[in-house]
Amino acid sequence: MVGLSPADAERQIDALIFSRPTHADHDAKMRRVAAALELLGDPQHSLRAVHITGTNGKTSTSRMIESLLRAHGLSTGLFTSPHLTTFRERIQLDGQPLPQDALVRLWERVAPAISTVDARSLAAGGPLMSFFEVLTVLGLCAYADAGVDVAVIEVGIGGARDATNVVRGEVAVLTPMAEDHSTYFVGGITGVATEKSGIIKPGAVVVSATQPVVAEDIIRGVAALRGAVVRWEGLHHDVIAREASPAGQVVALRTLTSTRDNVLVPLHGDFQAQNAMIALAAVEAALELRGMGLDDEAVARGFAGSTSPGRLEVIADQPTVVVDAAHNPHGVTALVGALGESFGFDSVVGVVAVLADKDAEGILAGLETVLDHVIVTETSSPRATPVDELAASAREVFGSHRVSVSPSVADALERATAMALERDGEAGVLVAGSITLVAQARTLVQREHEAEVTQDASGRLADAGESSAESVPA
Repeated sequence: MVGLSPADAERQIDALIFSRPTHADHDAKMRRVAAALELLGDPQHSLRAVHITGTNGKTSTSRMIESLLRAHGLSTGLFTSPHLTTFRERIQLDGQPLPQDALVRLWERVAPAISTVDARSLAAGGPLMSFFEVLTVLGLCAYADAGVDVAVIEVGIGGARDATNVVRGEVAVLTPMAEDHSTYFVGGITGVATEKSGIIKPGAVVVSATQPVVAEDIIRGVAALRGAVVRWEGLHHDVIAREASPAGQVVALRTLTSTRDNVLVPLHGDFQAQNAMIALAAVEAALELRGMGLDDEAVARGFAGSTSPGRLEVIADQPTVVVDAAHNPHGVTALVGALGESFGFDSVVGVVAVLADKDAEGILAGLETVLDHVIVTETSSPRATPVDELAASAREVFGSHRVSVSPSVADALERATAMALERDGEAGVLVAGSITLVAQARTLVQREHEAEVTQDASGRLADAGESSAESVPA
């Protein structure tokens, strides 16, 4: 990295990390991560962590937990995935992405350990460490180096075998579970719950959303075996009331110790109210372990500072363009309910792309009730469902007359906005189906906005020049 600018160094590190493949040998992920961390002095052992898993709501809940902890005066690390712009978003310190210069210093220290583990794995007939394993090592080292009071760690997938499960979460958070990643979880919801309850550590406090009965039974059993205490939605914490507002929603939340009324959560949808409730209960548990309690002003500040990029996020107006990273039927159901509550659209044009390991038919079926027309496309992800294949599924669900096909996200977004502008009444554009689609759409709109700002500034300068010239006597 010598001689490179921080930006160029980040691009090089990005390429080195994300050129690494994902693997099917899930049982070995933690072993490789643990081996690399051991070479680095086992920094994960110094961390006090809140560990989050579930099928939906993990990232939003993680972000709210981090914001609430920081509002209570604690220094924080936040590890989430995926990212939308820079992978440094995945490794945050006190609410900000890891700085470029800190990333370069960290990579130079961590890279030799990664190379050693790679060599050992290859010699044993195994693969290189995956990109997520490397990111996990980077994140845990960054938090230990910074000496954060709390590391808020979102799992990548599952729990028991996830690369992040090397941490000892003193609070384990379980957001709603549903069937997903059928190639990873064996046995339907039973397999999902068994895998995800694997983050429960001995003596932990478990904070759970309402779960399917089968999942609840599994969680109870794992917690009993590990001497963990479970706090359940409905019994120990709950959403008492909620009212949608243009700024998000105002909610009343009950936790183990108290009820808080008129809490502004600047995010849309009843599922975000549930996420806020789970986040508050998790923070209450984490603070208790430090001899602290929830503070009303800190709770208000923490929620006010909460964001959830890519979740019912408005990225443009005229027409209004909403992006949402719903990537499974459960997430789409939540999206559809929130869209109707928060936006008064008379009609909606959709842009949809889906990754190949997702339930495309289920996603499309869930969106069919709110989309007047759908434009299917394909993202740049190597895991993207081919657009022709997705189009065939869309025609089965929507009928051919309600389906268009675009070869690229840029083309699809342009066609969708044009169609929305041509419609009578209040028409909007909904971009949904995968996080990679949302990321590309956000980038395209941001670039367009920056180009408009540049053009506007150039025009003002030209006008100013003409006015000056006119004011000079001949």
